[in-house]
Amino acid sequence: MTNYEPGVMIQAESTATTPGYMPGFGNDFETEALPGALPRGRNSPQKCNYGLYGEQLSGTAFTAPAHQNERTWCYRIRPSVNHSSRYVKIEVPYWKSAPNIVDDVTSLGQYRWDPVPHSDAPLTWIAGMRTMTTAGNVNTQTGMASHIYLVTESMHDDYFFSADSELLVIPQEGKLRFATELGIIDIEPKEIAIIPRGLVYRVELLEGPARGFVCENYGQKFELPGRGPIGANCMANPRDFKAPVAAFEDREAPSTVTVKWCGQFHRCEIGHSPLDVVAWHGNYAPLKYDLRTYCPVGAILFDHPDPSIFTVLTAPSGVPGTANIDFVLFRERWMVMEDTFRPPWYHKNVMSELMGNIYGQYDAKPKGFVPGGLSLHNMMLPHGPDRNAFEGASNAELKPEKLDNTMSFMFETRFPQHLTKFAGKEAPLQEDYIDVWATLEKKFDGAPGEK
Repeated sequence: MTNYEPGVMIQAESTATTPGYMPGFGNDFETEALPGALPRGRNSPQKCNYGLYGEQLSGTAFTAPAHQNERTWCYRIRPSVNHSSRYVKIEVPYWKSAPNIVDDVTSLGQYRWDPVPHSDAPLTWIAGMRTMTTAGNVNTQTGMASHIYLVTESMHDDYFFSADSELLVIPQEGKLRFATELGIIDIEPKEIAIIPRGLVYRVELLEGPARGFVCENYGQKFELPGRGPIGANCMANPRDFKAPVAAFEDREAPSTVTVKWCGQFHRCEIGHSPLDVVAWHGNYAPLKYDLRTYCPVGAILFDHPDPSIFTVLTAPSGVPGTANIDFVLFRERWMVMEDTFRPPWYHKNVMSELMGNIYGQYDAKPKGFVPGGLSLHNMMLPHGPDRNAFEGASNAELKPEKLDNTMSFMFETRFPQHLTKFAGKEAPLQEDYIDVWATLEKKFDGAPGEK
């Protein structure tokens, strides 16, 4: 087989609407970069074509219910067990896992951060990860972590996979390429990527510097939420999720593979690119999704529905209706309700809410919550609109209003989110955030209001 230049992958043809991708969330895909590389009618023939090795990547237990069972058969140049050294523990100082409770950092409070600034340091995907919060326990596969990533350079002959978690990646600036065992995914702001647990990949910087958000899901995989009475359409539609077609490298080069396992990082050496899967079939695969295809639903007469109607993806827990993680999107939409306070109301929540701003202005916080910024309102801590948002919404003329130039998201979890040392002491924390509620006035005067 010909040796190919670094970073060049031989890619399968695609007849899908989006070149290089196949549509559908949870679909059973099949794709081959060389004709005849994919066995027909069986998974594990005695001899695979092209001298390939058959290898299964299991995303669930073998005996998981059929509607939850996920696995992919890979036909690769070398089995992934073929590496030339044992794993050696390494330090990745800013990427933390739960439980990570820092004694001198208080997580009880309402917090907001300005964007984490870009660095002059050379930062790859691994070195540039900055953990903000952790929740649950990575060892029992419950909970999550939230991160900011800063990337200033591509990974070269370096590869990574997480044995701990599925990663939900949300770009805010710059463009990234995830060159994975199963194909290539390119993402930019207003798109997301889902990288499954156990999948090996290399991250390349297409346009930078790059910054964004990551939800690291320790628990059950993300799935589309049940729509209930909403029915079969709207919200996130399965056809808008895209899986990559097969792409492979046949390249001899001293390389490293780093694995995150039980919150620790280990590295081994290999003599070739591990992105050598020539063909694959299955339903366990990376995905990309364009957030602009999310179709919001809402009230068309009065009152403000719960934010759960904006759920894009949910990772279930053992408690029905109480998610390990919900990924919620607040994008452009019409507001038309009569006699209604339209922004989010004041509330305390059994869930913990971490929000990020991708671009534009969030309606409940007109100032201070800027693109690239984050906020955290932990479980059962009150929060809601600042004074300006409250006064504006209370006195606004209630005509149809289009919320434009806005895209924010929320990672909501049933677990308390604990700040890391970086979040509490190094990240640009807005120390005066709580002051946005300090000027809320007592309006009670004992007299009934007027309609």
